[in-house]
Amino acid sequence: MINGNTLRDAIISGANNITNNRRIVDELNVFPVPDGDTGTNMSMSINNCVIELSRLENETCERVSDVAASALLRGARGNSGVILSLLFRGMAKGFKGVNEAGAKDFANALQLGVEAAYKAVMKPTEGTILTVARMASEAAAQAAQQTDDVLQVFEAAYNEAVKALENTPELLPVLKKAGVVDAGGKGLIIIFEGMLSVLRNGKIIPLEGQADSPLSTASVNAAGQYDGDITYTYCTEFIVKRSQQSEKDPIALRAYLETIGDCVVVVDDNEIIKVHVHTDHPGNAIEQALPLGQLVNIKIDNMRDQHERAKHDSKGEPPKPAPPADSSDLKPVAPEKPVGFVSVSAGHGLERLFKDLGVDVVVSGGQTMNPSTNDILRAIEATPAHTVFVLPNNKNIIMAAEQAVPLSTRKVIVLPTRTIPMGISALLAFDPDLDDEQNAINMEKAFNNVGTGLITFAARDSNFDGHKIKKDELLALENGRLAFTETDLVKAVVRLTKSLFGKDRSFVTLIYGENVSKELAEEAKAAVAAKLGDEVEITLVDGGQPVYYFIISVE
Repeated sequence: MINGNTLRDAIISGANNITNNRRIVDELNVFPVPDGDTGTNMSMSINNCVIELSRLENETCERVSDVAASALLRGARGNSGVILSLLFRGMAKGFKGVNEAGAKDFANALQLGVEAAYKAVMKPTEGTILTVARMASEAAAQAAQQTDDVLQVFEAAYNEAVKALENTPELLPVLKKAGVVDAGGKGLIIIFEGMLSVLRNGKIIPLEGQADSPLSTASVNAAGQYDGDITYTYCTEFIVKRSQQSEKDPIALRAYLETIGDCVVVVDDNEIIKVHVHTDHPGNAIEQALPLGQLVNIKIDNMRDQHERAKHDSKGEPPKPAPPADSSDLKPVAPEKPVGFVSVSAGHGLERLFKDLGVDVVVSGGQTMNPSTNDILRAIEATPAHTVFVLPNNKNIIMAAEQAVPLSTRKVIVLPTRTIPMGISALLAFDPDLDDEQNAINMEKAFNNVGTGLITFAARDSNFDGHKIKKDELLALENGRLAFTETDLVKAVVRLTKSLFGKDRSFVTLIYGENVSKELAEEAKAAVAAKLGDEVEITLVDGGQPVYYFIISVE
């Protein structure tokens, strides 16, 4: 049997281990494009729950797994991070009502986690993290039939996961060509290794450069976490007497509270839910909890006022004005219009462009910095609209955006835009006279008709799909696929644009990045114009984006 403290320490150890080894996992990515790589995304996702877990002491396995699942869901970044969060979300369901977990509890939790992950992926691909997790869960289930020892069951799951990882190149030809195993599967095994360290010998794997972490966190002073300036004004506490008719999930309440404040605690059992949050919007917190049941013992304190009066009483000094709120923080707002938009992009010029096209909130992110589910959720809640269209503009952000849908108080429609040009095209196709569903259809048709070209650089030497790629060589990507390599930027722009240009195309937009001078961009535009002729309309935009020297849109 393992108790809540052991489960807590195991998850923290797994988080530390993937953080220490994230670069190893990043290097397994088949394509050498510099991006928000698998190891980095998994590390950032699971680390979102470490601080919250470290505040727990002598809690049940149910409570620990709920806290981990909720924090992972909000912190999930990239497809690998979302899948990892879904594994833990399913595991939390498996630990429901479990104080101390036995072998069968663990095996059942892992199986539910795998089922949750497979259901969430529209087209599950074998040879990925999904396969590794599934094989591990099947081995755990078989071992649990023969032993009650949790360690033996976990070791059986781990050993089978290692075998599954080694076999991933046989299931995915692209891995075999590159001579690597699946990065997400490797990341999951590294997390398992960290958890095994606790189960085997009670040792949390420390972060590199730090002393060994103590197994017990009893010395952590939770109150000390909140010393310093007061960020939110009202300490809000209440109890919800659960309604038997309500099917609402307290984890969704917790996720919402995280968007409007901090110091969130949501503890629930079959009868009540205890809630604590520091926020500037106590009314919103109460309103969001009402569908769960009746509210009792409501208590709201103005912490700024208390703080100032305490200073005045103790020092005999007059109170000082409260510090202004950080204007960079997104705050929830009430819906004022029918439709709004959230878009993801990186670069001052692209942000300005999306704002000009009607986007209410631009989430900073993209290829090298995938925003989390919580980042996107905050942006949705800060959009003053009843219906919010979300444009991820990157294939590795779509799943994180979709996880925000059930957590939001708004109607949210995620359009699966995979590139910046797709996002721009979708916005241009929006018609305020049409309903949400028809707009979603029209916008998707529009962005699927856009040709996208990307020019970036190789982050490392690589062999990919018959191409020998050298580090720092220019890579030209045509609609997501490697078209060719080059050493001359202007030649690459001309060649890629010409390749994208078809019979029914007449508009070209060249968006140049932060490492391209205006003079060089003008030179590229002139070269493209000379190649395609005067009848083609070419627009040059200073996007200021990182990673990509040029983003090319052809319509």
